Amino acid sequence: MVNCHLTTGLHHELPPSDSLTDFRTHVDASCRYSEEFTNIYYDCMDKKRRNLMRLYLDKATLVWNGNAVSGQAALGEFFESLPSSEFSIQTLDCQPVHEQATQGQTTLLVVTAGQVKFDGQKQRYFNQNFLLTAQSSPTSDQPVWKIASDCFRFQDWSS
Repeated sequence: MVNCHLTTGLHHELPPSDSLTDFRTHVDASCRYSEEFTNIYYDCMDKKRRNLMRLYLDKATLVWNGNAVSGQAALGEFFESLPSSEFSIQTLDCQPVHEQATQGQTTLLVVTAGQVKFDGQKQRYFNQNFLLTAQSSPTSDQPVWKIASDCFRFQDWSS
């Protein structure tokens, strides 16, 4: 299920939003980009974890169940320490972050929820929030979307 308020893509540019029609186009493009990002991210997490770091900014921060990890090297070590995984995404929500809040940096909020099974552990529900920012590409006039912030949390039910 995708609830698109606006989204992300890895190598795409969002159209300017000068009018209601332009904004709708902006929302539609963002939804496509967030679906593409989500597919790539969780495929890397499950099957190509060594490539996961390419999706993060150099100074990105991950908060995993309340524990902060920052920087490429620390993030790489953290992801490699996790058992193999099988993620199943049930919901995806995306929306642009207003440029006034990001000093003009094109930014998207992507929220996912679903289930994950780590090797040797029971299946659990989770929620994950990404802030993605558009970065200049050295090889293309289209920006590259990078993760600036990532917050992962298991959704355990109290009984």
